[in-house]
Amino acid sequence: MNVYKLLQLNRKIKSHRIKFLGLFVLHTFNKRYLAVNLDPVMACNLRCKMCYFTDVDYVKTLKGQFKADEINQVASTIFSRALKLQIGCGTEPTLYKDLVRIVQLGKTYRVPYISITTNANLLTEEKIISLLEAGLNEFTISLHGVTKTSYENFMNKASYKKFQNVFQVFARLKSTYKFKVRINYTFNKDNFYELKDFFKYFNGDSFDMLQIRPIQKIGNTEYSDFDLDAIRDDYPNLIENIRKSCKAHDITLLAPKYIPKHDEKNASSLIFDYTFCYVSPDSFWKKGFNWKTNSFNDYANQIGWSRTLLSNVFKSEKELKSLSNRLNYEVELN
Repeated sequence: MNVYKLLQLNRKIKSHRIKFLGLFVLHTFNKRYLAVNLDPVMACNLRCKMCYFTDVDYVKTLKGQFKADEINQVASTIFSRALKLQIGCGTEPTLYKDLVRIVQLGKTYRVPYISITTNANLLTEEKIISLLEAGLNEFTISLHGVTKTSYENFMNKASYKKFQNVFQVFARLKSTYKFKVRINYTFNKDNFYELKDFFKYFNGDSFDMLQIRPIQKIGNTEYSDFDLDAIRDDYPNLIENIRKSCKAHDITLLAPKYIPKHDEKNASSLIFDYTFCYVSPDSFWKKGFNWKTNSFNDYANQIGWSRTLLSNVFKSEKELKSLSNRLNYEVELN
């Protein structure tokens, strides 16, 4: 399954009514439509300046990890409805000892696409191979700086050498295993311009997708300059150069056409809140869902989820008011 073609399709279909009708039909007939984002352990090995892990008070609230029997129950409860399983959403999944087991469970429940989001600093060639042999489809790698100085400044406690070594491993293994590597680059006004040299520092044969995304406020983070007005006019030209480089290396680019304003609405995100399913040791999809005793279908029936999806077909975009500004990028497939 090509999830990026689905993302591209979401951008092309302008009518939210068609999208919600599709979700209603998929839900009614017990089909897959959820993006399950699973944090198996509430911890991180880094302290990135644009991440809420630099908020000491918030970090104190993040505790726990799934036990083996709980992971089995999570899989039984939701994996059959997952169109995509993203392991790692707001924490670092490579800290979880039985990470390979989660991938194996995903394959057992025939999840079409399984990805891991990681800062890559704890990955080794042995761990990468184990994950690939378990059935992993994609590594999604977080990056906040192109050069060593910028990278280690924004990604505190990280090693640029370890990071680059991982990409050397990716490049070697691509001749043996079929998998994708996606880089998620979060930019601010202080690390934006170095993007012009991206392909001087990163081998285009070591990754397949590049996402360029503007900084967003996600808590009381150490780096707190969210004003992008200073680089707004320069964004189109720089991204155009990135676009040409991606095309030359057959890399899929995911980037907004322009830097969106803070209060700008994104119609493509209207279905996000209805397909996004977050799972962690202290949270599971909707508040009130006792996933250890209730099935997904039973709880969905209790809250009238099917009626909610159908009613959204008849609502205006203004009435829906997306809670998220996700999916605000174009997907440029080569």
